[in-house]
Amino acid sequence: MRTAIRLCCAALAAIALTALAALSIPTPASAATLTEVTNFGTNPSNLRMYLYVPDRVAPRPGLLVAVHYCTGSGPALHSGTQFASLADRYGFIVVYPSVTRSSQCFDVSSPQALRRGGGSDPVGIMSMVDHVRQRYPVDASRIFVTGVSSGAMMTNVLLGVYPDVFAAGAAFAGVPFGCFATTNGSEWNSECANGQVTRTPQQWGDLVRAAYPGYTGARPRMQIWHGTNDDILRYPNFGEQIKQWTNVHGLSQTPTMTDSPQAGHTRTRYGGTGGTAPVEAISMQGVSHNLPVDAAGAVRFFGLDNAPPPTTTPTPTITPTTPPPTPTVPPTPTLPPGTGCRVGYTVNAWNTGLTASVTITNTGPTAVNGWSLAFTLPGGQSITGGWNATYAPTSGAVTARNAAYNGTIAPNASVTIGFQATHSGNTAAPSAFTLNATPCAIA
Repeated sequence: MRTAIRLCCAALAAIALTALAALSIPTPASAATLTEVTNFGTNPSNLRMYLYVPDRVAPRPGLLVAVHYCTGSGPALHSGTQFASLADRYGFIVVYPSVTRSSQCFDVSSPQALRRGGGSDPVGIMSMVDHVRQRYPVDASRIFVTGVSSGAMMTNVLLGVYPDVFAAGAAFAGVPFGCFATTNGSEWNSECANGQVTRTPQQWGDLVRAAYPGYTGARPRMQIWHGTNDDILRYPNFGEQIKQWTNVHGLSQTPTMTDSPQAGHTRTRYGGTGGTAPVEAISMQGVSHNLPVDAAGAVRFFGLDNAPPPTTTPTPTITPTTPPPTPTVPPTPTLPPGTGCRVGYTVNAWNTGLTASVTITNTGPTAVNGWSLAFTLPGGQSITGGWNATYAPTSGAVTARNAAYNGTIAPNASVTIGFQATHSGNTAAPSAFTLNATPCAIA
């Protein structure tokens, strides 16, 4: 067993360097630093917690748990991937758990780790999540997990054990939930690692459902990355993960979309064709276990680069479609003289639903204090929920009004709002926007 772990460790030592080469993302200068947090709560396996909070945190920030590989550590994953620089850009918070056991691998094998509240590493990681939520205004619908190798296995485990906490996960070179299970105290399962554990979709799905008996809520979305030449956690584990998570979501194993986002990559989506499909899988031709970690691709899948994902329905903030009596209608704010605006509008659509992320930029020299954005939804679209603004009515000529915390837009600054809607086939964007009755340019 220790020989197998050492082989895994040797193969993983270069992951941090490979990840750095995966993408180059310019970011603003930051004074934020990685900080160790102690006494964060129940911690049965003596994990260490490292926290990265960017200089500028979003009003309702998302939270990402980033889990390292065998022989790695939280600080190593922080410095070897771009999750922190993306947090600087988008204002989310990152937690990096760190193993202290000699193998530096996470426990994804023991019976305790594979059931809700059973103990071991998942309980310690949940304490980290709770610690951050108690101290920052984290959006409970935007908590995610990602990991590499051992961390990818833990991503599968956390989505299975805590489906009510995590909205989505991204697993880079992992195995299905329960595949690494052992009963003799061993951390390593050679049969699973070698791709020799195969089950039906129903059997894989049942393993996940048994981790939290009686749970009937929404299940997290899953993004899976794997290299065809993986010689540590072999490639069949890629297909077994797809079986598992499509079954958990009640989906067919036949993809609804297949494409090649870059040379050598084959991407399949299940249950939807857009970037927020319930299951997305990327097969990397000729790539070994030391695969490049596409942090930006994971962050995009989570929706941390703009707005919450559509499968997690935010608390509706829609006002009644019947307007209140005239005396109680708040007056429409006006823009200061010389002020202009620009609106960016991004749609992610699937079957009969969509989400829209709307970025409003003040292009004038004077701050906007209090705003309303007016636009007309195309026919057949109807808003079912929204965030960072109130929306009325739910279709036709809609007005979005600022929330209490984002009513001021400084010169050259932006606010991002969004909503979820149903559609009858037309997923087009509105053709025009006015901010406080002033027409806006469209980005």
